[in-house]
Amino acid sequence: MGVQDSLQITRSGTGTYDDDGHPKRTGTLRSAVAHIITAVIGAGVLSLAWSTSQLGWIAGPVSLLLFAIVTYISSFLLSDCYRTPDPVSGKRNYSYMDAVRVYLGSKRTYLAGFLQYLTLYGTCIAYVITTASCIRAILKSNCYHKEGHKAPCKYGDTLYMMLFGVVQIVMSFIPDLHNMAWVSVVAALMSFTYATIGLGLGITTVIENGRIMGSITGVAASSTADKLWLIFQALSDIAFAYPYSIILLEIQDTLEAPPSENKTMKKASMIAIFITTFFYLCCGCFGYAAFGDQTPGNLLTGFGFYEPYWLIDFANACIVLHLIGGYQIYCQPIYNAVDRWCQRKYPNSEFVNKFYRMKLPKLPAFQVNLFRICFRTTYVVSTTGLGILFPYFNQVLGVLGAISFWPLAIYFPVEMYFVQKKIEAWSRKWIVLRIFSFVCFLVTVLGLIGSLEGIISAKLSS
Repeated sequence: MGVQDSLQITRSGTGTYDDDGHPKRTGTLRSAVAHIITAVIGAGVLSLAWSTSQLGWIAGPVSLLLFAIVTYISSFLLSDCYRTPDPVSGKRNYSYMDAVRVYLGSKRTYLAGFLQYLTLYGTCIAYVITTASCIRAILKSNCYHKEGHKAPCKYGDTLYMMLFGVVQIVMSFIPDLHNMAWVSVVAALMSFTYATIGLGLGITTVIENGRIMGSITGVAASSTADKLWLIFQALSDIAFAYPYSIILLEIQDTLEAPPSENKTMKKASMIAIFITTFFYLCCGCFGYAAFGDQTPGNLLTGFGFYEPYWLIDFANACIVLHLIGGYQIYCQPIYNAVDRWCQRKYPNSEFVNKFYRMKLPKLPAFQVNLFRICFRTTYVVSTTGLGILFPYFNQVLGVLGAISFWPLAIYFPVEMYFVQKKIEAWSRKWIVLRIFSFVCFLVTVLGLIGSLEGIISAKLSS
């Protein structure tokens, strides 16, 4: 047997290598669900009560359900694109970019890559902002408990963003997603914890109020134009909270087979989306029911809740721990893409390719690479710096949701699915998916307009 043959281990699965010659993948349904939940239940969940308050009691919950359905359709289409041409036994596409290149050609690959990495990068910035808000909320909560709810209790963001950046520089020594299952499990547990606390506080506040706050049309605005801007921004915030298509194939590439990766991924997506939708509906609706027109932009840091202060502190600490892991889920695809490109471009460079073994007292040995240290440190520093410059939580989430929602979660998956399944033009499935894509495009345009208007207004008023 030749070297190539020895690498082509059968998918039924003995040996230490998969059919592509890579070390055998060990991801399971459970780890895939953990990765998805870590990626999905993040900063976005905290803005859903505010989004529901802008849309009202009918449009708010309906929008949350519709975005859940859209996200599952997108994940269903994309998971079949992991292997080419056959979704069960074809050649693997290791990333979203690889799939676009294979199915749609190099020209659209550049556009997809730009949007994907822009969204990943922007999400990391949003996590920097959110983490600082949570740390500041812990300090404020303790201050309000001691000094009263009317006390000034003002704290800045910059120091906490910088501390988060230092932690992320250390976390960036983790080589790739294959070594991060434990991070995702911890982060997923944290997301369940703080979402449950937010839900519990919302229910308790509704009971204390003795009535459900809010209205069918949502928060009143000073003019029709202002109301439309807020509605558009709310839709963008919801759009940011759901889709994970930009890292779906990277997660799918961690899965063992059999069963086939697309089958496991579809099941994991259904389970994860069902769980997240339940939490989203509960947090969004009970948050709005508790505060009505006064619903804060961030449910746990906007201080609709003041007591019990220790529980609010704990919830915000859980958010911070979750975002530490969530940041890595979103930056690792960029790290790995840059690593692969530089290794191909500079195959003889020791700076790029040589690894050094290090051993610290009472810790397991690990390998470091000078290029990874430099690039990943620069990446974290840049996201931290931009977070300091633009600390606008809801508006930043809205822009990121608008940028990523249609092109990455809808357009490219639909177009790749057409090629994968050889869907004929003007067939029933072709028409349905085209209409589906166009409606989502309109939502993206409106959301981007509303969110940009929100950032401009916030910047002018600050």
